[in-house]
Order: sequence, then C-alpha cells, then structure tokens
Amino acid sequence: MSFDIARRAKLRAVHLLEYRDRTEKDMRRKLQQGGYPAEIIEETMEYLRAYGYIDDKRYAGRYLSSRLQQKGRRRLFQELQQKGIPASVIEEAWEELCLDGEVCEDEKEQIGRLTEKKTGGRKELSPKEYQRLTGFLARRGFSWEDISSVFQEKGIHTVLETKEEQ
Repeated sequence: MSFDIARRAKLRAVHLLEYRDRTEKDMRRKLQQGGYPAEIIEETMEYLRAYGYIDDKRYAGRYLSSRLQQKGRRRLFQELQQKGIPASVIEEAWEELCLDGEVCEDEKEQIGRLTEKKTGGRKELSPKEYQRLTGFLARRGFSWEDISSVFQEKGIHTVLETKEEQ
C-alpha cells in the first residue's frame, strides 16, 4: 500500500512539473494539499532532486532572467524569498546570471529606460505625474536614492501648475 502511495505521489509531482517549474516549497505544499503523508512527500522530494526535476537555483535563475527588465534586484529577491527560496541560493543564481553574459544592467540605467518610456522624454512633470512615476519605480524595487539620482541626471522635475493653465 505504501509503495502505491509513493508511486502516485511521484506521478502527481511529475504531472505538476509538466507545465511549469516549481519551487521545492510549492511542490511540498501541493503534495500536502493532496493528502500525502510527510514521509512520502520527503521521499518524493528526494526523487525529484535526484533526477533534477526540481532545483530552486535553476528556478531562481529563470525567474530573475525573465523579469530582469521590469523590476529591480531588491524586488526580485524579495519575490523569490516569498516563494521559499533561500537568499544564498538567489544570490548564487544572480551571480551566475550576470557571469553568463545575461544583461544585468545597472539599476540606474533600468530606471532611466523605464522613466523615458513612461514620460515620453518629457523633463517637466506635474506633481501628480512625478509622484506616480516615483511610486511606480519604488514598487518595482528601486531605491529612492537611485530614483532621485537618475531624475537629477536627466533633469526631470516637477512644474507647478498656475491657475491660468488649469
């Protein structure tokens, strides 16, 4: 009976991996939801690791690579930690990504590119537009120091509206 349950757990795990990679934490959660006992889950996890079906470092590398152009490093690291990947594994994946020739552009360049895209090259923004843009960049994980530095370099500033313009 135990052999049959272990076999079903392995088949379920492989089925879950058919459509997308999963973190070890996510796979454990899915198997627990399926009602599998802890010892069967552990055996299944060992099986998945042994055959390379589940690898948090590989998952982190792919995640970072696919989202590198939209978000800052801090935000990406935070998201991966929420998925249960240890910081040391994320750091290793980041270093490999940058060493393998992936574009790990400077965050200030990324802020500049996103700012250009959002403003259409305008340098003068209303206070509301300025606030929205800084909030957008901050939510993407960029530091306020980097945002303000890029704005200063590019000459982006707010313009107070006069009553005649309203």
